[in-house]
Amino acid sequence: MAVDTVVPAGHVAPAKLKRESQLALMWRRFKRHQLAVVSLWIVVFFYLVAAFAEFLAPTDPSAYSARYTYAPPQGLQFIVATEDGGWAFQPHVNGYKTEVDPKAMRRSFVIDPEVIIPVQFFAPSEPYYLAGFIPMSIKFMGVENPRDPFYVLGADRLGRDMLSRLIHGTRISLSIGLAGVTLSLFFGIVIGGFAGYYGGWFDSSVMRVVEFIRSMPTIPLWLGLAAALPKDWSALQTYFAITIILSLIGWTELARVVRGRFLSLRTEDFVTAAQLDGASDWRIVTRHMVPSFTSHIIAAATLAIPGMILAETALSFLGLGLQPPIVSWGTLLQEAQNIRTLATAPWLLAPGVCVVIVILSLNFFGDGLRDAADPHGR
Repeated sequence: MAVDTVVPAGHVAPAKLKRESQLALMWRRFKRHQLAVVSLWIVVFFYLVAAFAEFLAPTDPSAYSARYTYAPPQGLQFIVATEDGGWAFQPHVNGYKTEVDPKAMRRSFVIDPEVIIPVQFFAPSEPYYLAGFIPMSIKFMGVENPRDPFYVLGADRLGRDMLSRLIHGTRISLSIGLAGVTLSLFFGIVIGGFAGYYGGWFDSSVMRVVEFIRSMPTIPLWLGLAAALPKDWSALQTYFAITIILSLIGWTELARVVRGRFLSLRTEDFVTAAQLDGASDWRIVTRHMVPSFTSHIIAAATLAIPGMILAETALSFLGLGLQPPIVSWGTLLQEAQNIRTLATAPWLLAPGVCVVIVILSLNFFGDGLRDAADPHGR
């Protein structure tokens, strides 16, 4: 005689249970932080702009035209009036007309609404290499006649397109932040991890070094190290040197976080089991202890990127970081040091606006990621 099994209400069979990974649980908690999600998309947008800088920039960032120095932003428009009084879809910008101030005898540009310059999307251009190795001969947008002025975000003192320079500067500034944090992450995990794992005199020595570096004024330390770079170095050598300098200073905070976690983890059962199994110290640290709080490391690294970007911007703005012809947000802001220039060309502050947006987005994104990685959070 068959016996019917009574299943309690709300019970789920073990075969139907769905186990979620730690990454899936983090993503579920992260999506509840709406500001962090929006910030994530903003950060992704800026890094996509950095990746496709050559394609998105309308012109060569070093191309100049003395005829259009400090030309104001033209503004991209999409609707044009037709002869019969209607409207038509036509991407375009307006041309310029010059005016002379009779008192200061200074020439200035004014947007002329009567002059319409058509704009093409996916316009043909001179051959170039996307990301340095993909041959291409098309731009995201451009004018039909290369001789026509096309300054969506205005021009600088040499008549160079600010939009193109801003896009190329995004690649340099964001890549320095990412590369600097990567090196800081390596130094912080290795040095801080072994300091917390071994303890004793090694831990004390490492912490004294960390405290000494963190006690020094940050900006004078950056200036001193950057000023020690040889003046005859190439732009590429200076780029890598600045990245290494920022990494050598930025690893201390992450090392303190990792060291504190290791001090609490080294007495856990899984670490003792690995030691009894004969695992080496390197394997215990890299294969058992570090993966146990990878989410916290990711969150800490995300919050460290803004500091790297601000450091590069500050050094380049003060003239001791990256130097022309390298285009970064810091070197672009050098043009905005003159108050008189800002009064006549406020669009030169566009790199500063980008710095503020990216820093805020990275901080909000890091806060959301840290909350999502907290196993005790709700």
